[in-house]
Amino acid sequence: MDGIILTPLKKIHHPLGDIFHAIKKSDNGFVNFGEAYFSSINQGCVKGWKKHTKMVLNLVVPIGEIKFVIYNDFLEESYSVKISQKNYQRLTIEPGLWVAFKGIDKINILLNVASMEHDSSESESTLIDTFSFSKLGNI
Repeated sequence: MDGIILTPLKKIHHPLGDIFHAIKKSDNGFVNFGEAYFSSINQGCVKGWKKHTKMVLNLVVPIGEIKFVIYNDFLEESYSVKISQKNYQRLTIEPGLWVAFKGIDKINILLNVASMEHDSSESESTLIDTFSFSKLGNI
């Protein structure tokens, strides 16, 4: 689907604790750095729908497993992917796409390296029932 980049990431094993890459400024999908934050989501819970008008999201899941569903309401296209340590990738989402996500494991944490600082005036939110998360995401 246009507006989405899925990038495999490196995990480097170390006997004292592994290293999980997230993003470099030379990576495809990196636009600018605005802020980075972690967000947790409880098992079985769904957050969304949210659509940014300017911000590019770069989402990584270093702990747990999270299912993301992205929806283009203009083209009526959807895309879904589960990201975890087993499927360690970065999901880049360009502005203009709706996103919702569901926690799969007991503990789920995502990192967003956003292209700009949070600005509530540049995003829209709507109720989860607006678009069928389970239908679009094949849950």
